[in-house]
Formats: sequence, C-alpha cells, structure tokens
Amino acid sequence: MTRQQFMFTAALAATGGALEAQNKRVFELRTYYCLPGRLPALLARFRNHTVKLFEKHGMTNVGYWVPQDSPKSDNTLIYLLAHSSREAAAKSWDAFRQDQDWIKVRTASEADGKIVEKVESIYMDATDFSAMK
Repeated sequence: MTRQQFMFTAALAATGGALEAQNKRVFELRTYYCLPGRLPALLARFRNHTVKLFEKHGMTNVGYWVPQDSPKSDNTLIYLLAHSSREAAAKSWDAFRQDQDWIKVRTASEADGKIVEKVESIYMDATDFSAMK
C-alpha cells in the first residue's frame, strides 16, 4: 500500500462515524408565503437575524431561495434546514420560538404589519444516491 493509499484509507476510517451520523440527518424544506409587499422585510429578517438564530439553536442552514417566476417571486421564500434527527428538530424549534432575541426581532420586523401569511414544512430523508446525505 502506498503512502497516499494509506492516508486515504485512514481518512475514510477517521470520518466513518461522522459520515454515518451525517447520513442520518433529517432535512426540513420550508416554504413561507408572505403578505403582499412583505417579502423584502422577510428577507431582511432572515439575512440579519434568523439565520444566526437557527444556528444558535442547532439547526444547519443548507440554502435559501426565491422563485424566479411571478407571482411566487413576489411573495415566496423557500429554504432547507438540516437537523441531526426529527426529535432534535422539535427541540430546536421549541428553543427558537422561546428565544427572547427571536421574539424581539420578530416584533420589531412586524412593526409595519404581519409578514408571513402561511408556512409549509416537509421533513425529508436523503436517498442513498443523493449528494446531500
């Protein structure tokens, strides 16, 4: 075995547990539908506060998207979070909702009116052929 092969094998062995744990992650796809004209306020809230608060509570931010085509491009935010388990997700969301920083941010961002009209959440498992395990 060459040194390079040995190093590769050692690296695989060392990360095996981490990869195994990563494969058991649960993904949460969330879609927020805003009231008319309120998408910029939602994006600012996420950009400036929410993403950091999610991390604080153990959620992994995977990605955030706005549809390209109207009418959804005017009022929709779609994002993907990863959690170590469904139970961990529930604990993270409970802690997030009770976080005083979040309550202050939400209240301040809604000073001009409510932002979100509807939220959809779907929990998903990555397939064995997904690059996002």
